[in-house]
Amino acid sequence: MNKRIGVLGCGWLGFPLAISLVQDEYKVQGSTTSEEKLAQLKKEGISPFIISLGQDKIDGDVSGFLRDVNVLIVNVPPKLRGQNKENYVQKMHLLHGEIKKSSVQKVIFVSSTSVYGDVDGDVTEETIPQPSKASGKQLLAAENIFRNDKDLDTTIVRFGGLIGPNRHPVTMLSGRQNLSNGNAPINLIHLNDCIRIIKSVIADSWWNEVLNGVYPEHPSKQKYYSSEAKKRGLQAPDYYVNNSRKGKKVHSGVLINVKKFEFTTTL
Repeated sequence: MNKRIGVLGCGWLGFPLAISLVQDEYKVQGSTTSEEKLAQLKKEGISPFIISLGQDKIDGDVSGFLRDVNVLIVNVPPKLRGQNKENYVQKMHLLHGEIKKSSVQKVIFVSSTSVYGDVDGDVTEETIPQPSKASGKQLLAAENIFRNDKDLDTTIVRFGGLIGPNRHPVTMLSGRQNLSNGNAPINLIHLNDCIRIIKSVIADSWWNEVLNGVYPEHPSKQKYYSSEAKKRGLQAPDYYVNNSRKGKKVHSGVLINVKKFEFTTTL
């Protein structure tokens, strides 16, 4: 086991993922944009780097970060909210240029089911993405930067909504009124399964794939978030039911039916 793995973006998902990879005896190089987090990474056995992707340049020792890395996990979501909106696609073009100068042969690009847009009905990996929001459009364009490079083995993992320690949508939805599409299904996944999927891609060589990462149970938003609010002693969100929209139900068909992956952490 001599692979060196780079985790670009050691945040809520990337940091515990990097820790888990170190525990599996991989050599791991991790990036953060925070000086304060360097010591945390180092303490966990991760070689730490300050890397900040911009649309005009990349700040930090990106060549050092990528040096001797075989597998790069790109875990940097678009920042399209608030005042400081950036061109995410341009950032990924700059990153791709640095990858081409490095030892990286394989890429795992962490994407989102938002690339499928606001479609109704069942969604699989065969569904043609039709993103409706800016973040989905930029993610899809970024996916294609890496997928279209035939010299790289790239696997795209499209995760549903992420839940886990200190992160659950119900905390933001609690008490809100007149929310739409209460009968639409949820498409969520727990942090533990996210980590297991990414590690399986590496360990089992699931390269040049598109994988949906969504837990295979899809209760309605109204039913699920009311139940989760009650568990936490929170006020349940109020939904109105719009029967003209079914909402999308994202299936992890390749993972479950082809790769025989078993989700282990319930929602």
